[in-house]
Amino acid sequence: MKDPLVRQREMVARYPTNELARFSLGKALFDQGEFEQALEQFTPALTAKPDWMMVEILIGKCHLALGRTGPARSSFLKARDLAVAQHHEGPLEEMEQLLGELDAT
Repeated sequence: MKDPLVRQREMVARYPTNELARFSLGKALFDQGEFEQALEQFTPALTAKPDWMMVEILIGKCHLALGRTGPARSSFLKARDLAVAQHHEGPLEEMEQLLGELDAT
């Protein structure tokens, strides 16, 4: 059985402009703690679909894990705005919490 990460890389190689393939690979990399590589996949996915709140959240979390609080804050603010616009209460609460934690540091 093929490693899921290998399958995801093959999908991106086959469909490089497919934002869902990029998201899937980015999420697999994120889950493995490969935050810089995950960003390389999330960024074009967000470019293709700028209102993709979950990708914006994950980009912020990647930046936070890499110690980049400025870009993390920027992504969390955008994600908070998207959560409000899209009526997503759970993500809105999460963004408020993360932004509060950033403000406390």
